[in-house]
Amino acid sequence: MFFMRKTTALPSAAEALPGRATPIPTATTHFVNGRKLLPPYPACLAQAVFGLGCFWGAECKFWQLGDGIHTTAVGYAGGHTPNPTYEETCSGRTGHTEVVLVVFDPKKISYDQLLKTFWENHNPTQGMRQGNDVGTQYRSAIYTSGDTQRQAADASKAVYQKALAAKGLAAITTEIAPAGEFYFAEDYHQQYLARNPAGYCGLGGTGVACPIGVGVSA
Repeated sequence: MFFMRKTTALPSAAEALPGRATPIPTATTHFVNGRKLLPPYPACLAQAVFGLGCFWGAECKFWQLGDGIHTTAVGYAGGHTPNPTYEETCSGRTGHTEVVLVVFDPKKISYDQLLKTFWENHNPTQGMRQGNDVGTQYRSAIYTSGDTQRQAADASKAVYQKALAAKGLAAITTEIAPAGEFYFAEDYHQQYLARNPAGYCGLGGTGVACPIGVGVSA
């Protein structure tokens, strides 16, 4: 991905780039399943937003979960700059992190299952980086919609922290915050690893299973 900048301090709203009033162009359909990428989505579906490092590999982890996933998309969230570009986000001057939007059917796959996928497919203890990818855009994050998602995210963090501590690993640095605006990334980033099977993926988990969803409470 983008290795030139190594910014590890988040900008304030006053320091952030101004952005733009209109969205940047993106894809209209999901490259893997052919469904519509952009909203509105069917009312029976729910949405979740996760940041776990390079969004190319992160998105792939979620669309591979199967029938319960309606669509996925990569983009930017958690910052200040409206409608940022990839280059602006990677500069560290927007405050955004690279994220995956997951549109899912709660009757077929639970939010807890999405959280388990999130925790197990990256290292949430690394602060403003993920492996060799360094910068604020690579921070671990869960952006929640409503109290139910927030409570589930907090509970899963507590459970996973116990599992990590038992293996001698560090404290979780994941940002958990209410979901703000999600900005779709450029079209060439959407489902990148399906378009480019040999493309870069820097994700690597801790090797510690997250017991969320298997009867373990925080």
